[in-house]
Amino acid sequence: MNLRKKISVLVAIIGFTLPILNPVFAQQTPLFAEYNYNPFIINPAYAGLTPNTEFSTSNSGYFSPFEGSPRSFALSGHGSFNQKKMGVGAGIINDEIGVTKSTSFFAAYSYKIYFDFDSDRPYWQNYIPNVLSFGVTAGVQQYQDNLTELNIINDDVFAEDINASVPTIGFGFLFNHNTFYVGLSSPNVIGDALVSDKNINIVNTYYGYFGYRFFNNRFQELVIKPNVLIKHQKGAPLQADFNLAVSIRNKFEVGAGYRTSNSYNILAGLYLFNNFRVVYNYNIATNNSPLGNTHGLILSYQIKNGYNND
Repeated sequence: MNLRKKISVLVAIIGFTLPILNPVFAQQTPLFAEYNYNPFIINPAYAGLTPNTEFSTSNSGYFSPFEGSPRSFALSGHGSFNQKKMGVGAGIINDEIGVTKSTSFFAAYSYKIYFDFDSDRPYWQNYIPNVLSFGVTAGVQQYQDNLTELNIINDDVFAEDINASVPTIGFGFLFNHNTFYVGLSSPNVIGDALVSDKNINIVNTYYGYFGYRFFNNRFQELVIKPNVLIKHQKGAPLQADFNLAVSIRNKFEVGAGYRTSNSYNILAGLYLFNNFRVVYNYNIATNNSPLGNTHGLILSYQIKNGYNND
């Protein structure tokens, strides 16, 4: 990498990092491009919504050639009990950018109310239709800022590293119909009320999303799924994700999307051996970002019949 490129990358990383360092600390939560394939990481109400217990792992940015560029990793699992009226789950999310690292541990509970709507839907669906779900989540986030690695001298802000523990409490709402779904969630509604370091400021993040499933009996092998997600965080621009995916009988999926003022993405997914789903995502940066494009991967596993509901 030439000197100009190195300087551009360093400036970009510091530009991302400074808003969460000085001297009020405000965290930018990770957002995986393939959130549609693991909604549980942003909404506890999704716990237990799949017909079978599901485990998922996601990663993004780990193949970037630029040291210090954004990287995210998530591992989660959830399932239902009490005749599917209740759901439980837990997960770990790790987010890194520059010298800043954040690791979150959380557990979630959901309660569901079912409705009896008569509506066409593909017989091979892998979601539970016609349900109103409410979820709560609790956990802790551990923040680490290795400020001394930046080698910025004569500035007290960067004279020592920062470590902080942040207890979190969140909520989620989800209504899932045969043909559409709508959700609202926040992973931490108490902000910095219980933070271990009072010099740190944690802002709340809110997610709202809506999706539709176009299905016609004439094309029983095909479902078209447009969706949009809105992310609101105080001190950051409003972010919207617009995505469109096509599913062929839970055997193969392709899709594309756009994140406002940020990037485009494309994805492809395969369902293997009934129980496994693999989704690859390629994120194309816009606005001449020096951090370049990134790759993402999600692997999900459902027990019992898995994704095969024939």
